[in-house]
Amino acid sequence: MDRDRESRHGRDAGKSPLQRRSIPTGAEFAGIGLQFGLTIVVFVFAGVWLDARLHTSPWLVIVCTFAGAFGGFYSIYRRVMAVQQRNERKPE
Repeated sequence: MDRDRESRHGRDAGKSPLQRRSIPTGAEFAGIGLQFGLTIVVFVFAGVWLDARLHTSPWLVIVCTFAGAFGGFYSIYRRVMAVQQRNERKPE
């Protein structure tokens, strides 16, 4: 009987909504660190290039480094929030 109920309702049928939520897998977040690092590196190189062109060394490197870090954190935030919303909307 229990086996029949599991096959009709899925293996999470007897669990509460909190227990049914799936935990994000590592594969979903595997590229976050790489993306964060590359974002900062690209912005640093852009700052170096702009400083060389505009003769404002080291100010644009500093500004671009912080802009890259902010962009990386914002990207991580968006990805985590999207996974969280997807888990909340998941049908029972």
